[in-house]
Amino acid sequence: MPSFPDEVRSAVTGRAALLVIGALVLQLAFITSYIGAFHDPRPTDIRLGVVAPPQVRGTLVERLGSLPGSPLDPRATDDRAAAVQQLRERELDAALVVDPRGTTDTLLTAGAAGASLGQAAEAVLVRAEADGKRSVKVTDVNPASGGDARGLSSFYLVVGWCVGGYLCAAILAASAGARPANLHRAVIRLGSIAVYAVVAGLLGAVIAGPVLGALPGSVAGLWGLGALVVFAVGAMTLALQGLAGVVGIGLAIAIVVVLGNPSAGGAYPYPLLPPFWRSIGPYLPPGAGTWSARSVAYFGGNALTGPLLVLSAWAVAGAAVAVASAARKAP
Repeated sequence: MPSFPDEVRSAVTGRAALLVIGALVLQLAFITSYIGAFHDPRPTDIRLGVVAPPQVRGTLVERLGSLPGSPLDPRATDDRAAAVQQLRERELDAALVVDPRGTTDTLLTAGAAGASLGQAAEAVLVRAEADGKRSVKVTDVNPASGGDARGLSSFYLVVGWCVGGYLCAAILAASAGARPANLHRAVIRLGSIAVYAVVAGLLGAVIAGPVLGALPGSVAGLWGLGALVVFAVGAMTLALQGLAGVVGIGLAIAIVVVLGNPSAGGAYPYPLLPPFWRSIGPYLPPGAGTWSARSVAYFGGNALTGPLLVLSAWAVAGAAVAVASAARKAP
């Protein structure tokens, strides 16, 4: 009979042990990233338009900009109409309209950009205005739909698309090996993910829109966005598998789930996230996808160019690396 240590070595290979250690590291990174991003949200540089009489506007902008911790990034705005337009074009996060004839000012918010952002701006301004014996009333000029609690449906839709992208690539790896045997198989895998992305993008858009009534806006626009998100994540996963084998799946999860989801601006928009997550969020697929989904659903497609370029870059780079890796390893 083999000894117990021999049984252990037989049952748990060195490769399996390394993968288990990798899983532990990924798990701890997940815990650290999510708690680090969400445990203590503090507003920083909320883009605030200030509509006030010319004689007090400059002083008010300066005072709000010098609040402890820099919660606001105020800038003078011509009038209420201009402030509303900039909110809908996603150039502002909120706007304060000062009433020179009374003591109650109006805070304009866009709930579709995330309820927590408007609430944070309100909390900061209530305290700031109280110093001057003034009060604030809130008007949501671009609210989320009735079926989109706290404006989170865009985020959850994109998370689902991202999960589908790396799961599809992982399944292809599990069925025929993480590294494609030749260039033709790499191209076939990319083609399979492209077909899957088109289907997943359409079904996700239909479920979030007509079926559940969570997101308004263009179903076609969300469909195209969903296809791009799924393909970008799937191509990235294929590229990482081509470079690192089965470990590439873990790397994809680290990028999308561990780093990407908490920094996506879903539960807490960017001005409420700590500096690290706020910096990386717009350049990862979940963040670019969440911003784009909200723009398509609620903001008439405004401010889409940058996020779509980010997603396209992930898609093109992922496909190129996947193909190049297969070509390099081909006999």
